[in-house]
Amino acid sequence: MGMPDMAKHWTRAQVLALPDDGNRYELVDGELLVSPSPRGLHQRGVRELFGLVDQYVRAHRLGSTIFSPADLDLHSGQLVQPDLFVGAMVGGREPVEWEDYGIPILVVEILSPSTARYDRVTKRRRYQRSDVPVYWIVDLDARLVEVWGPADTNPAIVDSELQWQPAQTIRPLVIDLPTYFRAVFAE
Repeated sequence: MGMPDMAKHWTRAQVLALPDDGNRYELVDGELLVSPSPRGLHQRGVRELFGLVDQYVRAHRLGSTIFSPADLDLHSGQLVQPDLFVGAMVGGREPVEWEDYGIPILVVEILSPSTARYDRVTKRRRYQRSDVPVYWIVDLDARLVEVWGPADTNPAIVDSELQWQPAQTIRPLVIDLPTYFRAVFAE
């Protein structure tokens, strides 16, 4: 990620007014985060995970699975663009507008060398303060996933079988991580 402008406290409106110049702009607690377009491997990771999560979300009518770009505010004037997220049903229907997404029930960031610190520290803390129930940080290089909840001080480190169960009344989504990583790396 590029260096944020530390001398200024940014607002959501100011960030939304920035030019469409190929960079991804995010606002976390007044700090502007700027990142370039992700690398191809990163996007493969998003694509493969989207297919797995979206199939589960649709089968259980949980809401809507989306990937960035996005303009989520987490009910707190932020502007975050998670790589992948799931917004819960709203009044029996899938969310449509960004404000409908509120606090996603799952947020996923796939690490890139330029975003790792922000994903693991700055954005994680914001997601936790916003009570995002489950936050996954996918580390493609280490072939593992960090799983965070709102009150966690340390992540669960998962390298074999990743599970997500947003409601006790449905079976969990189970992702075989070695298979996922093989698909990402086209092995």
